[in-house]
Amino acid sequence: MDEAIFGAGCFWGVESKFGKVEGVIETEVGYTGGVTKNPTYKDVCTNKTGHAEVVKVTFNSSIVSYEVLLEIFWDIHNPTTLNRQGWDIGTQYRSAVFYSNEEQRLSAIKLKEKLERSGKYKKSIVTEIIPAAEYYKAEEYHQKYHEKNKKSAS
Repeated sequence: MDEAIFGAGCFWGVESKFGKVEGVIETEVGYTGGVTKNPTYKDVCTNKTGHAEVVKVTFNSSIVSYEVLLEIFWDIHNPTTLNRQGWDIGTQYRSAVFYSNEEQRLSAIKLKEKLERSGKYKKSIVTEIIPAAEYYKAEEYHQKYHEKNKKSAS
């Protein structure tokens, strides 16, 4: 099994989307990319920890490739808005690919450059492509949030 970590705004919807992809074994929401050890949701929301809300995706690469996951990642959010997705504003909502190896890094750069050239977006893509940092699992009430709260799912 392989892992990928993506930040694409509020992690609830992102987790829900990736959880429906064939070949994805597990999704988990958490925080990474910051300086505070063991941050809580409340800490991250202060916009002072440097963490992003992220989804860790465990997948079977013989069924779904990392490149397909990257395509889904860029398709499910607006990668041209800095530290913002819709009404959610703050560094915790930034667009980011946290790669765990050189192959993931190169794949992310290649697809980002391809999207830039495609003209799909009127503005430049601001997605960070950075090494995976220490990951912290979010509180249990955030895990599979849309599944637990069907009325708020979109």
